[in-house]
Amino acid sequence: MLAQTRPPGVADVDPGSVLLPGHDVPLGRYTTVRRLLPQRARRMVGAWCFVDHFGPDDVAQRPGMEVPPHPHTGLQTVTWLLEGEILHRDSLGSVQPIRPGQLNVMTSGNGIAHSERSPAVHPPVMHGVQLWVALPDSARAGAADFAHHADLPRWRDGDLDVTLLVGEFAGQRSPAVVHTPLVGVQLELAGTAPATLSLRPDFEYAVLAMSGSAEAAGVGFEPGALLYLGSGRRELTVRGGAGARLLLLGGVPFEEPLVMWWNFVGRSHEEIAAAREDWLAGDQRFGVVADDPAPPLPAPALPTTRLNGPPTAPAACTADRPAGTAPRRDQREAGVTVGGAGSRRHGDHSDQSNGGAETSGASARRQRAGLRRAVRLPGDQQPGEPVPGVVPVGAAGPSR
Repeated sequence: MLAQTRPPGVADVDPGSVLLPGHDVPLGRYTTVRRLLPQRARRMVGAWCFVDHFGPDDVAQRPGMEVPPHPHTGLQTVTWLLEGEILHRDSLGSVQPIRPGQLNVMTSGNGIAHSERSPAVHPPVMHGVQLWVALPDSARAGAADFAHHADLPRWRDGDLDVTLLVGEFAGQRSPAVVHTPLVGVQLELAGTAPATLSLRPDFEYAVLAMSGSAEAAGVGFEPGALLYLGSGRRELTVRGGAGARLLLLGGVPFEEPLVMWWNFVGRSHEEIAAAREDWLAGDQRFGVVADDPAPPLPAPALPTTRLNGPPTAPAACTADRPAGTAPRRDQREAGVTVGGAGSRRHGDHSDQSNGGAETSGASARRQRAGLRRAVRLPGDQQPGEPVPGVVPVGAAGPSR
């Protein structure tokens, strides 16, 4: 049965959908986020490789978000607020507050550093999402960039208020620059009537409930849950209570191999190790974050095992399928291994619900794919806290 192969806590929905509840991860000293991607059941949606949902949190008597300077490579960060205010600073010299209804997109290229903090005087509630987009080979070695978008496409469709964050949707186009076919759309329900959206069948999609109970494709879910919808759909029906807000994410499946570790997205262990050394050495590759006196966040120690597996002989990838046929998508994806670091209290990005054990089937799938991922993100340790080692975990179910 499906319940025997999917991770604990992942609901059994229709065959093309997976309901992902996420898990809490401390981000710095004062903020806890719900991590929806990556998970063992789903690593990516298109090029979206990371989804954090935070709040709504009462920060009236608290500092709010406090993430000190830290580096990035090979990705774009996408920040969207529903409530509150965050001040973005980066090594390009950008100093930009973001408020609800505005979008920040930072492109790391070969290297950038930034910090994110609530201003000293800030609204009493903080609520939003931060996402990462993996850059393709054609863009990941380019120049870093930052863009703030205060004016995004917005329209009313029946009882649905639509805001287009990135990509193209319903004949509208966002001003935000992306490097793969991608879409991000906020859907706010103004009434309880169902609304039907047109989708691209070549995209895979997921829906995040940010506030209010909702239903998508006949599956009900609560705030902080992500419903993965797969690809091949031409339309999607959503409904929920008035005021419910959803985030629709989609994109063409990202086929390039990735190695993710800490704040770096690359293609090999050597790339990640070089980025880490450059950051620790204060290399000009990352620059210095403007107007932020806090010391940079130190990179944790690398794991004792390689972050990516060795190349696999073609025969190993084709021995279990008929000659002349392409590997199934789940065969290509299930071999991706996540190596998380840290205890669950401090943010276990590997989602190690099996205690680090690996089934023989998962091991075989990993060997066929010849890929690993290790994910470790800013704020997972308090300053001075030792960093535990990274333990590879076998993938279960359809993994990216």
